[in-house]
Amino acid sequence: MKSAPPAGTRATTEITVDRARTVDFLGEELRIYATPELVRDFEVACRTLLLQYCDTGEDSVGTAIRVTHGGATLLGMRVTITVEVTRAEGRSVHFTLSARDDVEEIASGEHSRAVVEVGRLRARVAAKAEKLRGG
Repeated sequence: MKSAPPAGTRATTEITVDRARTVDFLGEELRIYATPELVRDFEVACRTLLLQYCDTGEDSVGTAIRVTHGGATLLGMRVTITVEVTRAEGRSVHFTLSARDDVEEIASGEHSRAVVEVGRLRARVAAKAEKLRGG
């Protein structure tokens, strides 16, 4: 990693809740932002911020997340996602998370990511796959 992002570094992303981001089990009139999709959007926002600090061949993976999702956001509404670095410890970076739709705050939480060397991770995953195959 070139250098760790300093505490207070923020990024804001806007998304529109499309059909793929909604729950389907409540019927068409209740197509609302699904929590797993919100978590994915938080992770993408944090990863995008971190990539600015990564060296060639590095990326980041999520290591922990805690999210409270208390607001129902309708299909077609805009959501503003804000992520902020709270601290960096070596290759581990910690964030606070918040999300607002056009009416209210809908979610908040914390997330941690580890900066990894993609080649080393690929080798570890390949070794695990080989063990699974009995090798």
